[in-house]
Amino acid sequence: MTKSRFTLPAGMLFLVAATMMVALANSKTQSKQEKRPFGKTQDGQPADLYILTNNAGFEVAITNYGGTVVSLKTPDRNGKMADVILGYDSVSGYENGKAYFGGTIGRYGNRIAHGKFILNGATYTLAKNDGENHLHGGLIGFNKRVWNAKDVSSSAGQALELSYMSKDGEEGYPGNLSAKVIFTVLADSNALKIEYSATTDKETVVNLTNHAYFNLAGQGNGNILGHQLTLHAGKFTPVDATLIPTGEVRSVRNTPLDFLKPAAIGARIAQDNEQLTFGKGYDHNWVLDRTSAEVLSVAAEAYDPQSGRVLNVSTTEPGIQFYSGNFLDGTIQGKDGKDYPHRSAFCLETQHFPDSPNHPNFPSTVLKPGQHFRSTTVYKFSTR
Repeated sequence: MTKSRFTLPAGMLFLVAATMMVALANSKTQSKQEKRPFGKTQDGQPADLYILTNNAGFEVAITNYGGTVVSLKTPDRNGKMADVILGYDSVSGYENGKAYFGGTIGRYGNRIAHGKFILNGATYTLAKNDGENHLHGGLIGFNKRVWNAKDVSSSAGQALELSYMSKDGEEGYPGNLSAKVIFTVLADSNALKIEYSATTDKETVVNLTNHAYFNLAGQGNGNILGHQLTLHAGKFTPVDATLIPTGEVRSVRNTPLDFLKPAAIGARIAQDNEQLTFGKGYDHNWVLDRTSAEVLSVAAEAYDPQSGRVLNVSTTEPGIQFYSGNFLDGTIQGKDGKDYPHRSAFCLETQHFPDSPNHPNFPSTVLKPGQHFRSTTVYKFSTR
């Protein structure tokens, strides 16, 4: 049998094998940040999509339009990846949509009664974009603005800094507010860290949050009524028929709003209860059990028995708005052409309380010149 003329010496074989091993290692997911076009707004402003990935393949996509979390891909108990955030495939969906999918909410997240508040003796009038009330910053809130973007990644993880200057009088709010949000996909865990900060040149009010809609089974994959939810909150702020807090802080004990122990979201959602009637389900602010405003405290945990995915929420905020997707009705077509039916997602919006400017007994949302507003929330994913 004739020997091949192309037989490699042993040393060369070792070098080829080593090269192949390096190439194989490099083919695995690596921590990175990519930038892609995401379309243009109606007035011609370009929007970009930033994809942040850690070494485990956990991936979060964010657009500078509205500081919006567009997608979040995390594995189930079998390692299968799925996008667990509702949203749209391009900027036009977010510009025309009304559900606040994934957006950074400001200048004031949640509701302000009758679109008015008094500060230093002056009455400020805001848009009434939720019946008689003001909601999520007004007609053109922070989720409808184009933010400036900057890569600020470090050894802690891939990070995107978004900044926006809200001018004095914008949507009726006083003061030039310089707002900044840093999104970090942590290097050592499947977690998205969101850090908010703001300064002002005139006394104002500020309440920043993110309005991500979660379905741990995957976006557009059924409802979330079987998800198990825990809220580390022994009290909540009851609302009136227009979802404005009455000013009372009430115990959750012996009510369907008690999630101190894990319970299915749908277990008590249809009970004959005034608060559930007003909200058409859950759409309330829970008062978190925390010891300090300076350190992260565990706020909530959601678990999907179907996929095994677990979401843990930690925050420095005093409250959290749990919303059970009551106004989703199947008319919205989201990413990949999927429809979003009734209660096909839930929101866990870390925040100061709704209508705080009109309730002196609530934690203050006033920001003065020389002060620095800071807030941190971490959404961490795992399986079981």
